Amino acid sequence: MPSPQMPGPVAAPVPEPSGVDLARVALRAAKEQAKAKGAAAQQKKQARRGGGLRSGARADGRDPLPLGAAINRLITERGWEAPAAVGGVMGRWPQIVGEDLAKHCVPLRYDEDPDERVLTVQCDSTAWATQLRLLAPRLVARLNEDLGHGTVRHIRVLGPGGPRRGYGPLRAPGSTGAGDTYG
Repeated sequence: MPSPQMPGPVAAPVPEPSGVDLARVALRAAKEQAKAKGAAAQQKKQARRGGGLRSGARADGRDPLPLGAAINRLITERGWEAPAAVGGVMGRWPQIVGEDLAKHCVPLRYDEDPDERVLTVQCDSTAWATQLRLLAPRLVARLNEDLGHGTVRHIRVLGPGGPRRGYGPLRAPGSTGAGDTYG
C-alpha cells in the first residue's frame, strides 16, 4: 500500500531582484572588474619600471649615498684598492720619504701587475737617483707597511731626462723628416 506522502516544507519562491538590488549587484561586479583591471595595469607599470621595487622607509640599494661612501663602494666593487692606495701614497710622497728627497724625486706611475708591482720614481739628478737606489729597500718596507704586505715589490729609479734627440746626425732646421720631400 502506498504510504501517504507527508507534505514537506514548501520552498518559498525566490523574489526577483528589483531596481535597488540590481544596482547593488551591478556596482559590485563593476568594482571587481575595475580592481582586476587596475591590478593588471599596476603589474604592467611595475614591469616597465623594473620589477616592482617600491620606495619605502627602509634603506635599500637605490638610496642616495654620501660621496665618500659611494667612491669607497665603487673602489671595492671594481677591485681598485691597491691602485687607489698607491695614488694616496703619491699624494703623501713628501711625508713618506721626507721633504729633501721629495724635492728631487717624484713618483711617476705604479704597475699593478701581480708579477711586477713596481713603483717608478724619477729623480732630477744622478746623485739623488743613486741616493734613492740605496734607500729603496727601506722605502719598499715603509710603503708596504702603509699599503699592505706585497703591494710594492720593487722601486724603479729613473735618472734625469735629457733633451729629446733627433733620429739622425744631420737634420735640416724645420724639416719633418724624409717624408717632407716626397709629397
